[in-house]
Amino acid sequence: MTENTMPAAEAAMGGDERTTYEFAFHVLPTVAEGEVSTVVAAIKAEITKVGGEVTDEEKPERVELAYEVVKHLEGRNRKFKSAYFGWVRFKAETTDMPTFVEEIDVMPELLRHILIKLTREEEANPFRFHEAMAAANMTVTTFDLDQEVVEAEAEEVVADEVVVEDDAVVVDTKAEVA
Repeated sequence: MTENTMPAAEAAMGGDERTTYEFAFHVLPTVAEGEVSTVVAAIKAEITKVGGEVTDEEKPERVELAYEVVKHLEGRNRKFKSAYFGWVRFKAETTDMPTFVEEIDVMPELLRHILIKLTREEEANPFRFHEAMAAANMTVTTFDLDQEVVEAEAEEVVADEVVVEDDAVVVDTKAEVA
């Protein structure tokens, strides 16, 4: 192959061989609201430290979690029902991601996080969580996983008639409400 030609797959990529990632995270609710931006700045600093380039983001906002998340802090397990959720998209070399994850894992302000490698379609169509929740006027209900679930009494079902058709049993039922 000469210097003037390149394979079609490389030409379609536009010459940028870096991978696009989305780093989604929950910042602990114990972090002061004014300090959340400092945590995001630290995340972005880690991205640029490994040679990445931030391309998009959704600023963290406080949300109620769907279930309690337990994190070991200050020598004991603590339960959290809310957190500041946000994400950052960036381009970086795949080989730099282990270093990035190691640095992020030791950030005490993060409740949890996930690093996702994006497809081109996902890259072109970012999902903005906070906008979607506001547009749908939705709220999240938090469930306490330690609380005992009280089941409602089931309705009694009484079989009125049993019919046998070709080795299959058909049961005609009607519900009686107690």
